[in-house]
Amino acid sequence: MLLNEAQIEAKLADAARRGAFDDLPGAGRPLELDDDRAVPEELLMAYRVLKNAGYVPEAVRIRGEIASAEALLQAADDEASRQHAARRLRLLLDRLNQSGEGRAMVSESGYFRQLCERMDGSAR
Repeated sequence: MLLNEAQIEAKLADAARRGAFDDLPGAGRPLELDDDRAVPEELLMAYRVLKNAGYVPEAVRIRGEIASAEALLQAADDEASRQHAARRLRLLLDRLNQSGEGRAMVSESGYFRQLCERMDGSAR
């Protein structure tokens, strides 16, 4: 038996009225969703299946490391930390660009290179 969206919504609304969702683990807290913003929509389902099987594509792993490096760069409170984070970010972006998965990354626009030059005082 296949249900259409209206039937599903009606069943969910009925369950909510009965209180079926009241005592679920994590109730009242934000959901902890995976950050899949970097994954193209047409690949999202395939990546999710691979991830559930324990495999994470290299480009997705690198993009996660890029997000971490960007956060470290923003949080750096001294020049040495900023330079280290900028070098790490540049390395990761270069690695992603070389893999062919990062063609649209900021590093190709020149903005990233200018930022790095300003941060560490040397041209790459």
